[in-house]
Amino acid sequence: MADYIVRGTAAGDQIRFFAALTTDTCEYARSQHKTSPVCTAALGRLLTAGAMMGSMMKSEEDLLSLKIECQGPIKGLLVTADAFGHVKGYVQNPDVDLPPKGPGKLDVGAALDLGVLSVIRDTGLKEPYIGQTILTTSEIAEDLTYYFATSEQTPSSVALGVLVDPDGSVRAAGGFIIQLLPDCSDAAIDKLEERLNAVTSVSHMLDNGMTPEAIMNTLFEDMDPEFMETLPVQFTCDCSREKTDAMIRSLPKEELQSMIDDGKPIEVVCHFCNKTYEFTVEELEEMKNSK
Repeated sequence: MADYIVRGTAAGDQIRFFAALTTDTCEYARSQHKTSPVCTAALGRLLTAGAMMGSMMKSEEDLLSLKIECQGPIKGLLVTADAFGHVKGYVQNPDVDLPPKGPGKLDVGAALDLGVLSVIRDTGLKEPYIGQTILTTSEIAEDLTYYFATSEQTPSSVALGVLVDPDGSVRAAGGFIIQLLPDCSDAAIDKLEERLNAVTSVSHMLDNGMTPEAIMNTLFEDMDPEFMETLPVQFTCDCSREKTDAMIRSLPKEELQSMIDDGKPIEVVCHFCNKTYEFTVEELEEMKNSK
């Protein structure tokens, strides 16, 4: 089944939800970045969150970035998403290898350790909106729940999961974001909290064959869930030789000359997709002369 996000409302429009299947997206990221299991889990969680939060944006030009800077061995992660389910990301140190914190439980918290989560929304204004919060548990889902409550004053529940097979590949991945809308009744909140407390692992629910819709139907049983839109999700990088060329041309003449003096072609690697662009000495000469 191809990856997708479903969004909708429940309890008479008192609650809104976003639920995602992202197995293929997370596996593609793993294969491109050759991440260790714990890095696969960390990056997969952030990619899933980014895709869902990106789908909350209104305009075609809007971009969302989730950035984690941390003291743990993973060092940091960056994910960027748009409003159409296109998401990309990378981890600074993809080779972190840590013992599990329990049977089948990768220790993402130890890989990140202390740090800061930044949510950056670029909506075309002069300056992007930036919200920041400390990592409360470094498990990412709990950190985003805390972010929504403190920075956006939106009571939310975030669940993210990436199930990694023994061979390192992604077996199941996905998550959900549930948000209480203004004037949500105490009865609806109590019922939802009881259901959420019974959820143990969203990745295992997906692995057992449940779709995002089935998970939402389970959580919102007797609360009239309405599914409003389905959006495909895909790891998509918009890098190109033309953009890389323009970036190199923007360098000072002295830097270009230094590259030319080395007498060797240069390679520029995209952090997001690991695609490599090579430029010859002759091309660098032309760039310098055109400045």
